[in-house]
Amino acid sequence: MTNDRIYLSPPHMSGNEMKYIQEAFESNWIAPLGTNVDKFEEEICEYVGVNHALALSSGTAGIHLALKYFGVGPGDYVFCSDLTFAGSCNPILYQYANPVFIDSEPETWNMSPIALEKAFEWAVEEKKMPKAVIIVDLYGQSADYDQLLPICKKYGVPVIEDAAEALGATYKGKKCGSFGDIGIFSFNGNKIITTSGGGMVVSNDEDAIKKMRFWATQSRENVNHYEHKEVGYNYRMSNVCAGIGRGQLEVLNSRVLKKKEIYLQYINKLKRLPIKFMPINENGDPNYWLTVMTINTGYSILPSMIVAELEKKNVESRHTWKPMNMQELYKNCSFFSHAHVSTSKWVFEQGICLPSGSTLTNEEQSQIIKVIEYLF
Repeated sequence: MTNDRIYLSPPHMSGNEMKYIQEAFESNWIAPLGTNVDKFEEEICEYVGVNHALALSSGTAGIHLALKYFGVGPGDYVFCSDLTFAGSCNPILYQYANPVFIDSEPETWNMSPIALEKAFEWAVEEKKMPKAVIIVDLYGQSADYDQLLPICKKYGVPVIEDAAEALGATYKGKKCGSFGDIGIFSFNGNKIITTSGGGMVVSNDEDAIKKMRFWATQSRENVNHYEHKEVGYNYRMSNVCAGIGRGQLEVLNSRVLKKKEIYLQYINKLKRLPIKFMPINENGDPNYWLTVMTINTGYSILPSMIVAELEKKNVESRHTWKPMNMQELYKNCSFFSHAHVSTSKWVFEQGICLPSGSTLTNEEQSQIIKVIEYLF
């Protein structure tokens, strides 16, 4: 093992980021906005296949603005994928609304259509129809939108697609982020591309993007002085950060290919062990952001043992997301399971995220694999 720490998914610069940052410095458009922000929004639109985009300080900010746009307020209900990062659902609490968590399906670990239908039937009976449904594309893989979208449409509820982890992934040839009424991306440091920190909202609804752009810039009215009639937020991405994003976007496809190569190498080398990898939807092509494996039930090896052993070798790995319905903050929220045993709970108890950075060398990956083989 090398002396340098191996991270789960570290930033990986292309080399062109400095060109766009230098342009920002030469024009003195360091902050807040500028050409890089405008161009980055245009380039993301072109890549994803949507008409409008809004660059923000984080993906969480994007979900917050989307909820506000759909009129979510105190006492309202919002359905959300259960197996996800807290950034997907914390904005529901920002709006003083009530999260309702939906279990994963075993086929993709994404939102279960069966559990979603159960939740809607409950909402009808209890007169607690949600204002929005947040569907997460987990670990870089698209949810099964042919199953999920018709259910939401039947009940007339808009969809916020949390594609924070899935830029570059597709479902039936269409890019993730383009399935919801509003889509969200994250450019946090460990994502497949980064702006050092940031996010993006995309939509074909021009009015939605205009309104969210207004809120994201402190709701400043279009007059010469500082006039405010609504609450606003300081959510815009800086021109320097957008320059990093432009350089990163140029190499996105090559990053997807490298991460797929890493995923296939893990499968090939560890196929004899009693483990499985995140199932791939036959209708989609993930971006392989993180390679995630689960240990078969009944074996004495636990994810925590693998995490600890890798840590001894200065290698970062992680448990899978802890389901939101199991979190102290959300323990009193409603939860709808796919079956009598929760899929998201099982993935959390049996799963581990392996180092998957696009800078990972063959030598480094071979040493990680040896550690896992040793434990079994």
